[in-house]
Amino acid sequence: MTSWIEITGGRLVDGTGAPPAESSAVLLKDDCIEAIGAAVADVAIPRGDTVMRIDATGKTVMPGLIDAHCHTSFGEAQMQEEQDLYTSHELRTLRSAWNVTKVLRSGVTSISDPGGSYFIGVGIREGISEGLIQGPRMTTAGRFISTSNGISDWYPSSVGVPDSSIGKVANTVDEMVTEVRFQVKNGVDLIKIGDSPLGDVEAFSPDEIKTMSDAAHRLNKKITMHARGSNNVDSAIAAELDWIMHGNVMTDDTIERLADSRIALCPALLLLGNLAEFGSFVGVPVGTRDGFGRLLDSSRETLHNAHEAGVTMITGTDTGFAATPYGEWHARELELLMQCAGMSALEAIKAATLDCAIVMGVENDVGSIEVGKGADLLIIDGDPLADIRVLQDKRRIETVILRGSVQSFDDDVLAQRRPYDPAQYICPAPITYDVVYNGGGGEQSDVRDFDSSAARELASEINQRGRVAAQDPS
Repeated sequence: MTSWIEITGGRLVDGTGAPPAESSAVLLKDDCIEAIGAAVADVAIPRGDTVMRIDATGKTVMPGLIDAHCHTSFGEAQMQEEQDLYTSHELRTLRSAWNVTKVLRSGVTSISDPGGSYFIGVGIREGISEGLIQGPRMTTAGRFISTSNGISDWYPSSVGVPDSSIGKVANTVDEMVTEVRFQVKNGVDLIKIGDSPLGDVEAFSPDEIKTMSDAAHRLNKKITMHARGSNNVDSAIAAELDWIMHGNVMTDDTIERLADSRIALCPALLLLGNLAEFGSFVGVPVGTRDGFGRLLDSSRETLHNAHEAGVTMITGTDTGFAATPYGEWHARELELLMQCAGMSALEAIKAATLDCAIVMGVENDVGSIEVGKGADLLIIDGDPLADIRVLQDKRRIETVILRGSVQSFDDDVLAQRRPYDPAQYICPAPITYDVVYNGGGGEQSDVRDFDSSAARELASEINQRGRVAAQDPS
């Protein structure tokens, strides 16, 4: 039997960038948008079919949000070791399944997972597709492909990169192509390259990136890259990647090349913004907060210039760290794009819907409220065009419709957190004689100032580079 949902009276923001339509109607037929506006009245619904009618008067009807950078298997870790070492493969998978429901509750109806441990993302995607897990539509990569100079080779060479790590090190072209083929065999939708964490060096040569891009495209898969610096972005453009992550610091020439390429940029500002602006609430050290704040400030100039040049930007949040928990801050990325790139609210919504649909593939025809597209919609108590922050308040997200079905949630249950196992440290600071008897130690100790403050792909590299610089002043 066909299922119908008729939504009437709402302010329609369709995701295409068009001005809102007041008191509009939308008709959904199973997992498809059947009619919009006045055309809804012309559709004859067969007798006996199930019809749900929703009065959205005074509310906003819009497409579900898309998050192009949601790491489903990161586990809200506070330390890199927690991401890579602790918690079994099996339990990581179960906790990831729990967390994707939180993401859907926040109004995100589609996600792309650009890398994580094992092939957990593939399993979660299939579990959602089969109805075993309540979660958003999903595409996924496997482990980052990195080199010894890129994201993922964090530990001493004597330790190496464990199989449980979020990344896979490949230091030769043959190893890189072999890993692309291996990941495609195991069901990924896309390949994620992990270049240098800060973008100050090139962990891959341009030829290596192009070779991986060609290998992925020959196998009909998408490919993206963590690229913070101008040279990294230039290499990604030349390799014809499908979209690019970050681009925090780019020259005007690089921005022009990016705009001409029509390759989308996913700045993924939320991790930087939360650590810089909210880190004090949970004890992130001042130096760490300031470091992320400086990178965010650099991004503002770059992204304003990129927006003016016509670069297409899409939303991604780096959700999965302790600083970016599942289901909490996805919509804040829209606010940050407005602040850091000069977007209007309408442009930011388009970046989070229609433009971001590129990461979902043609099989997921979503991202805007247009006839024939997938029926993923939100009904919002408020007007995000007047205040984009209403999308961050789950209480204002009154209805989440995924694949033509109204979703139900137990918010009290979802308020629980399911982090990975904590790192196994014994004592957070030295217990010296002066500390015990003389009140020594000066400003003793924020216990988080031992590099546990926000398991993240950036701050660990800041500390590592500081040690290298101290050993080699040249």
